[in-house]
Amino acid sequence: MKRPKRFLLWGSMIIAGAFALYFGFRPQPIAVDYVSPVRDQLEITVDDDGETRIREKYTVSAPVTGKLLRVVLDPGDEVTQGETELAQIKPVDPALLDVRSRAEAEARVRAAQAAMQQADAAVVRANETLQLAEQDLKRADRLRAKNALSDADYDQVQSRHRIAVAERRSAEFAARVATYEVDQAEAALQYTASDDGDLPDETAFRVLSPINGRVLNVFLENSTVVSAGESLMEVGDPKDMELKIDVLSIDAVRVRPGNSVYIEHWGGDQTLRGTVRLVEPAAFLKVSALGVEEKRVNVLIDFDDPWEVRQTLGDGFRVEARIVIDQSAPQGLILSSAALFTEQDQWMVFKVLNGIATKHLVEVGKTNGMFTEISSGLEEQDVVIEHPPDTLTDGTKVRPIR
Repeated sequence: MKRPKRFLLWGSMIIAGAFALYFGFRPQPIAVDYVSPVRDQLEITVDDDGETRIREKYTVSAPVTGKLLRVVLDPGDEVTQGETELAQIKPVDPALLDVRSRAEAEARVRAAQAAMQQADAAVVRANETLQLAEQDLKRADRLRAKNALSDADYDQVQSRHRIAVAERRSAEFAARVATYEVDQAEAALQYTASDDGDLPDETAFRVLSPINGRVLNVFLENSTVVSAGESLMEVGDPKDMELKIDVLSIDAVRVRPGNSVYIEHWGGDQTLRGTVRLVEPAAFLKVSALGVEEKRVNVLIDFDDPWEVRQTLGDGFRVEARIVIDQSAPQGLILSSAALFTEQDQWMVFKVLNGIATKHLVEVGKTNGMFTEISSGLEEQDVVIEHPPDTLTDGTKVRPIR
């Protein structure tokens, strides 16, 4: 009776040991990250840093030689065209009273008048260009309504219209500045001599603001003797602001006027929107932080958001921009690029089914580096492995990390 019990005990121990060896040495599932494709529109962007800048800045200079009184304005102060006094200049005898100064002042008047005539002609030319651009846009709208005009041609017509509007605004601004300079030159000529040949000490030349806006920089604050043409301060309108992004020349060839732009990391809570207005035709050399010489091109961008949303942005502020240069079809199948790998020049993924990883052939479309459009080979409900390890092979058991 003892021998069968002994055999039964030893048999149970052998069976238990066999099970322990089996479960101890059998392959364990590899912990991996799971990811599934989603339906979305993929955007291809050019990402780079840039800075804001006021489109039209005006450097106020001394129209006459004299003694500058202390400037009371500070950067950020509001100025009104023709009303706000930017500075006062008192005469320094005999600089404002001799014959040579008067002749120079007369020459400046004639030069300012010629510049004003040239600026007026530029306004007329800009108005003609804008009128033609408006006619082209109306014609393009009619053709687009009849599906007789491609999207690319319509975008070009819209871009020409926006450029014509900006050029007319710039021409009108230049005409106002030219008129202001004529007034300044004529006033300087008037002060070069008085009826009795002597200018009272209490009389000062008042330099008025040429535009509505704010003071940006004050170059000379303390009282000092200045020469005609010496810079005093810089004024501009913060509402008339644009964005300048310098991108690599190999990326600039893919950027077109009218491209949408996302403006991020500018200090606000929301992402701002913009539109490419101009890609400058000339590149410049820039040395990167790593000491690499790069050819870069300035891309000028107009803000789409109202000024109230971005009013905290000032001139020269740093921002990060993403310029959309291409996009996939709406509601395309998008997958993380980290799930893709190549094998024999074919794109593959590890597809998970019942805890088993199997290689699966897919066809890809457009990509922005982080995400890739899947043309065929996967469905929205499929589960694939993101960042597959090198040890992963076809048929390996896997489990999610979390």
